[in-house]
Amino acid sequence: MTVPDSTGKSASVKKRQEKILATVREKGFATIEALAKTFQVTPQTIRRDINMLTREGLLHRYHGGAGLESSTENLAYSDRKVLCRQEKCRIAAMVAAHIPDHASLFINIGTTTEEVARALHSHQRLRVITNNLNVAGILAGYDNVEAIIAGGLIRHRDCGIIGEATIDFIQQFKVDYGIIGISGIDLDGTLLDFDFREVRAARAIIDNSRKTFLVADHTKFGRNAMVRLADITEIDALFTDAMPPTALREKLEAADVSYYVADQD
Repeated sequence: MTVPDSTGKSASVKKRQEKILATVREKGFATIEALAKTFQVTPQTIRRDINMLTREGLLHRYHGGAGLESSTENLAYSDRKVLCRQEKCRIAAMVAAHIPDHASLFINIGTTTEEVARALHSHQRLRVITNNLNVAGILAGYDNVEAIIAGGLIRHRDCGIIGEATIDFIQQFKVDYGIIGISGIDLDGTLLDFDFREVRAARAIIDNSRKTFLVADHTKFGRNAMVRLADITEIDALFTDAMPPTALREKLEAADVSYYVADQD
């Protein structure tokens, strides 16, 4: 007979959850699929473990996996690429529908903004300025898009381009649409990120765009990061995959900022 401890866990469940926690602490993020394979249990079992560890404040659950909550360091780029991938694709398709042909754009650093670049494949005569080498690589395959790459320091972990030269380059332009991603949105409406150099480039994009579109999946609501970019009332529209929390929604509506929620279907 298996005897549960004071938290109601059996010894085998507790041991597995301790190993899950150790795995996530080592890697920063782990998918449900990988954890299920490692521990030879069903994805449903892993989800229950993650939910329990999340309630205990030891992990943060994301769609498709679990990670550690930090205000000083972002998840690894490879993990962010798979995190909420389907949701990001739906957001990107919705953004692309709001971009007309013959438009000029900024697209900044981020996995969601990269999906937006992919969603623009059928647009005609676009000019896109980017400080994201991944975006530039995607757009290089489209004959109908002219891509312009900002100069500056390449951040190896995600191929973002940052620094003073990047800001100077961005400030030479005034475009129709600035498309930006973000690491976290505080419930008071503050847009947050982890790297002050990236934030300065994003700030330059906001200041030099006639309209600014923020793309952010639901995991960004209430997420902490230490560097302030702007207030959400400074953008023109939010594109996301789930209804924003009530406090945030009320602030958007009071400032007449549009928000669009991707169709779950």
